Amino acid sequence: MLLHLSDLHFGTEKPECLTAIEDFCRQHRPEVIVVSGDLTQRARFIQFYNCKQFLESLNVPYLVVPGNHDIPLYHLWNRFFSPFVRYQFFFGELEPTLETEHFFIVGVNSIRRRYHTRGYISLEQIQKTNEILKQAPSHKLKLVVLHQPFYTPPDQPHGIKDCPVLGRMALDNWSKSGLFGVLHGHLHKTAVYDLTQIYQLRVDESVYDIHAGTATSYRLYKNLPNSFNVILNDGRVEHYWFDPASKAFVLKTDLYEK
Repeated sequence: MLLHLSDLHFGTEKPECLTAIEDFCRQHRPEVIVVSGDLTQRARFIQFYNCKQFLESLNVPYLVVPGNHDIPLYHLWNRFFSPFVRYQFFFGELEPTLETEHFFIVGVNSIRRRYHTRGYISLEQIQKTNEILKQAPSHKLKLVVLHQPFYTPPDQPHGIKDCPVLGRMALDNWSKSGLFGVLHGHLHKTAVYDLTQIYQLRVDESVYDIHAGTATSYRLYKNLPNSFNVILNDGRVEHYWFDPASKAFVLKTDLYEK
């Protein structure tokens, strides 16, 4: 079981959601945790510190990537010349890789100061990630993690402007190397899309775009509840929503299956 969190936005976190995630981890003992960006609200030292303390307290191996909120917004000097210095002080690599019993996970940093909201993937990142995916064991679920989604439906307010530059090219390459899915956040909305069908990728297997809502922040999308995803070892995706009455994350009834 992989626990997919996103958009923690420490600085706007809800203590009851933090406690509920701790309870979930104690009860279900996930194999790994992935956080797809926006660990903080304003990239402040104390927000990174609190996020780091929380993730360490879960006692589960984890992989994180930065989101657009994890670089300074108002401190222009740091934003342009050292945007990731605080992030790296606490979390090290911007593009980590983690292998567990059932999952092979590759982190990609899609955050650029000039593409603050939309994000960007370079040709070098596409090639590097592709080589890593090729070397991953074929029997494990291969996942790439980055903050911005590769697809949002036309009726959504964000639309294509929040899909990274060169995202389609990345998909064309990674899908041929056994990619199972891409984990995202950013929109604070849960969804799963079949990218193979949407982009007519020339592969036999489906590649999934897996969006997570905000797990812990009060910055909710259209009053949707706080939520996270669980990816089971066989590739099924479950959505858990926070229930204020029980103060716990509960399984949403419509289970998505591959």
